Amino acid sequence: MRNERIRYLIVPGWHGSDDAHWQSHWQRALPNAARVQQQDWITPRHTDWVAELDREIRREPGRVVLIAHSLGCVTVASWAARADRRTLAQVEGALLVAPADVERETCHEALRNFAPIAAQNLPFPAVLVGSDNDAACSPQRALILGRTWGAETVILPSAGHINVKSGHGAWESGYRHLYRLQYLIDQQSRQRA
Repeated sequence: MRNERIRYLIVPGWHGSDDAHWQSHWQRALPNAARVQQQDWITPRHTDWVAELDREIRREPGRVVLIAHSLGCVTVASWAARADRRTLAQVEGALLVAPADVERETCHEALRNFAPIAAQNLPFPAVLVGSDNDAACSPQRALILGRTWGAETVILPSAGHINVKSGHGAWESGYRHLYRLQYLIDQQSRQRA
């Protein structure tokens, strides 16, 4: 996945992604990787998180691939629904891992201000990776979000919330989904040429 012209932008979820989280491992391993730093990881505000993502993308001089987890996925979808065309054009694609269903009944109160979830196709290629036993998003809901966002969707067996707690530290097997996203990005580029 070495492409010097692409900047990988890590978009963590609620509480951020600590040093053992796969997003942190990937940030260290991928060339040209950076992370969105939210002001408040504990009591997130939807408008603040979307605005910070927008600022980070605008800071980038070139093209960006977003790598989002949990609440970060919802933030990406919300941002894409509101962003201007010029900024949207900077994003080549998004890997959306274990999206948080902030509309579910059991959603933590701190996350409810992110509802409703943006309900339109993302204007760039996307791969959504869910799990069949994620307490934050059922596999059925992950499939619906994938269709809604126009993302190619994969449901992993027994992967939980795809974080350290579910046994996904470095999550090296997850790179195959990033490679798939790169393929979709390349395919779209060839179709436009």
